[in-house]
This record gives sequence, C-alpha cells and structure tokens, in this order.
Amino acid sequence: MFHSTSLRVSRAIRASKVIHSSPLRGPRSKVRQLTTASIKSAHNNKLLPALGFLGASASIAALLLNNTEPFIRLDAPTQGPLYTPDDVSAHNTKDDLWVVLNGKVYDLTEFLPNHPGGQRIILKYAGKDASKIFNPIHPPDAIDKYLPPEKCIGTLDGEFPEEEEVLSDEELLRLDRVDRKPPLSKIMNLHDFEAVARQILPPGALAYYSSAADDEITLRENHNAYHRIFFNPKVLVDVSKVDITTEFLGNETSAPFYITATALAKLGHPDGEVSIARGAGKEDITQMISTLASCSFDQIADARVKDTQAQWYQLYVSEDRELSKKQLKHCEERGMKGIFITVDAPSLGRREKDMKLKFEGNADVQSDDDIDRSQGAAVALSSFIDSSLTWKDITEIRKWTKLPIVIKGVQRKEDVLLALEHGCDGVVLSNHGGRQLDFSRAPVEVLAEVMPILREKGVDKKFEVYVDGGVRRGTDVLKALCLGAKGVGLGRPFLYANSAYGEKGVRRAIQLLKSELIMNMRLLGVTKIEDLTPELLDTTTIHQRTVSVPADYLYKENYLHMQGVEFNPELEE
Repeated sequence: MFHSTSLRVSRAIRASKVIHSSPLRGPRSKVRQLTTASIKSAHNNKLLPALGFLGASASIAALLLNNTEPFIRLDAPTQGPLYTPDDVSAHNTKDDLWVVLNGKVYDLTEFLPNHPGGQRIILKYAGKDASKIFNPIHPPDAIDKYLPPEKCIGTLDGEFPEEEEVLSDEELLRLDRVDRKPPLSKIMNLHDFEAVARQILPPGALAYYSSAADDEITLRENHNAYHRIFFNPKVLVDVSKVDITTEFLGNETSAPFYITATALAKLGHPDGEVSIARGAGKEDITQMISTLASCSFDQIADARVKDTQAQWYQLYVSEDRELSKKQLKHCEERGMKGIFITVDAPSLGRREKDMKLKFEGNADVQSDDDIDRSQGAAVALSSFIDSSLTWKDITEIRKWTKLPIVIKGVQRKEDVLLALEHGCDGVVLSNHGGRQLDFSRAPVEVLAEVMPILREKGVDKKFEVYVDGGVRRGTDVLKALCLGAKGVGLGRPFLYANSAYGEKGVRRAIQLLKSELIMNMRLLGVTKIEDLTPELLDTTTIHQRTVSVPADYLYKENYLHMQGVEFNPELEE
C-alpha cells in the first residue's frame, strides 16, 4: 500500500536540515519546520519517551489505583515560590531531582526509587521541563491527582529554551506516510485500518498495541479459531428487512458488538479515548472504559454525545477495598451501565515484542532498568492489583453497587459457573487479547463448551456471556452469536482505526462491521439477532487445532512478526 522508495520527504520538510552521524542510530536530521499535516502527526514522536516516563501501563495503573481518592482531584498550588529555569536546572541529580510539568515545579526525589518504570527515564528529564513528553498520553490532572500536594514545590518563572527537534530519516519517512495515508473512503474492512496503522504509528506505539505474551500463539489462535467454524445457511427466507439491534445488560445498542477496554489510546491519536467515545456514541455502540486509559475517566464520561449513550467501566480490584468502593460509587454517579472486573491479570504477561523495542532514552514499556524482571512484571504490578482476589471477594463486591457486575477474563467453563453462583450478571470469555498466559485457549472455543451447559440449566437468557479476542469480520461476530454469545468485544481494531483517522475512523469501523453483519445475516437466512442459533453452524473441527484452515492473507500480512535479538551496531573507527 505504501512504497518506501517514494521518498517524498519534501512534503515533510519546509526548511533545510543538518545531517548528524551517530554510530548507534545512523544519520539523523535536525528539522527546523514541518508541514501542518506533519506537525499534527509528529506528536507521536514524543510519545515514546512519554511512555517511559511513567513506565507505560504498569506505572500509569500504579498511579491510578494507588490513589486514595480515585476520582477527587487534589489540586496542587498554582502559586508558591517562583523558580527560574536556571533554578530548576540545578536540581538534576538522583539525590536532588526537580521536574517541570505544565508550569509547575515538582520534587520527584523521593518518588524516583519507587517509580515502577525505573529511574532512567525520569533522570533523563531531571532539571528540565518534561511537559511535552508527559502530556500526550496522560490525563490533564494526573500529577495533581496522584502525587501528594507537597511534591508541587512552586511555579516556573520563565521558559526553558526551545530545543530543535531532531528526527531520524526513519521518522521523516513515517511522517511522509502519514501525509500520504489513504482517504477513509478507501478503507473497506478492519484489516485495512491495521495496515494503515502499521505504516504510520511510531515503532514503540505499534509494538505496544500489537504485542502479546511469549510466542504470541494465543494471539494468533484467538483469530484462527474462528476459521474452524463454518455456516449452514438457510435459503428461501424473506430477508428484505434485517434488524441487528439488541440489548446489553438491559440497555439498547445498535449492534451486537462493543468497543472493549484498551490502554493508552493517546499513543495513536491525541484525542485518545475521547474520540473513541464520541465515535461510539454517534453510532450507538457501547464503549468499555479502561482503567489504563490515557484520558481521565471523567473526560471520557464527559465525551458522551447523549445521555442514553452506554459506557461500562473496567475495574481492577485494589488491595485497598475502600478505594475500589469509591471507584464504584463514582461510576454510579457518572452513569456507567456496568462494571467489568478484570480477573486475568494478577501479573502482567511477558510481552517480548514490546520489551525488545527500546524507547528513546533507553526506556521501554517493560524496562529492565532498576526492576527485578525475574518474576515478569509482578513487582511493578503487585502494588496496585490485588493478586489475592478470590471468589469470596466477588461476593462482597457484589454488595457495593447496584450496577451489573460482569467478570472479565474467564477462560474455562468451570469459572463461568462459579460466576453464576456468586451472583454475577455475566462473564466475558477473554484471555486479554493473548497478552497474558500464552497457550490459553481461544475464547470462542470456551464459548462453544459453556453455552450448552447454561442452556441445560435454563439460565442462558438471563446470564449474559460476552466474548472478545481475534475478531476482525462480521462473520466472526455472527459465529459467536450463533454459539450463544450476548455480544462481542473488539479492542485492537478500534485502536488502529482511531490512530489512523480519529473519531471518523472509529465511526467508519463501526459502520463497516454493521454492514458486514447485515449482509451476512441475509446470506445466512436470518433477519434478527434472536434467529442466530447453533444449528446455523458446523463446529465439527472447532477443537482440532492441527486441522487445515483457509489462509487469511490479510491477517497474516498485518501480523507484526517477533524479531530475534539484535547485535550491537558496528562501531566506527
């Protein structure tokens, strides 16, 4: 789709450049001015160090979930002592570390050793203004909310000198591809969004979005499992009118799929989860808000385009139960329609593709500096996710809120039945998009096992079973619905659509999926969601993982292969 030989760098540069050679990174270009289109996209160039600044998902979640007042802003003083840039610059050591964020001066000396993402990236910005790399992926109130107020020691008096932005040749080519991306009208399916995103996202952002655990077997299996299911279509049925509307947890939705929780949407687009919320609302699709969102919970809730727009909240239960209670209370106040308790991440999966991609300043999402990685990222995560969570806790949590409770991350039929016994309103069959335990089974396989049991118990209509992972086509959604799923969640496809085209991309993705659903329901011989039954499927080979399945060339072309370890560059003499 894009040709690297078409080096129309002139579109990305409006001024001369000075070439610098680096034995580690090769030629680098000092760019003095970019086109308007490139400036809009260049925000992503700052996202890589920003990820490292708070250790990406683990660090952000640590701040989010350790806060004793989760949704109550603790405003730092706007005045106080005034410090010049020279004053701040003098505090640039490990034992005396100040950082400027949005005009406020913070003393991070005590915070430095406890930073889950390691010390290196913070030290890089010691005595400097880190606003430009911090703001793109963090809620506007992140620091004031999650650091003690006394850590804000004053206000910056003056400005640090502007540093000329240095872009590598690879980055210039990426910005050129951003300018040349296909018009939205040429996007025909969800695979196309991913193909565009692969070309225009910074390498670190793409690695973070696309990565999965270990050898990424489960990531691919989530998708491939749908290829082992075939249809038994009806014929001679009046399908002139097709209705794809349904209800999730008692709330109407225009289609039987939803946007599931994904972290750090601002890595791909400056509006982050807000543009996803707007797109979902305008298409009457439910959005699940991630705990690890790069926009604040209230920002995303405020982005609803109408009062009836349905949003769910993904909850990680904290060791501090009072904190979780307050989170649920605020969710009720903000009109959330359901609470989805994530239970498949007592520890962060080992996402090697992400770990191998070194961010600027030698920091990465799962950095190995100053952290014992011999236990994965358990050390970084243990401070904010309660790894001792049990079914007894679920029973207690059920008492804290009147909102529907759904358990997200169930991976076997026995746990589905336990969720039912403990008063939950449903489950999401999910393995975290293949990002946790590799060789976990595909959720659609588990779905095929559990639904006959629920039907036999007579609870399949009132206990809602959702499924996510690997879905790319309307036919995938239909297969899950025929098996008995209430709804189907998609995550990465909407991250890619939002990254490439923002709110319009989100809407286009929803519209394409709706169009596929309507067309294929006609071809299947059904006119409403209730007509989708197991009899319309041939699941003979669903569990036969070695069976030959049709090759999905679009999916394979988009798959970002894991790379082996790289040798150091040849040193210059």
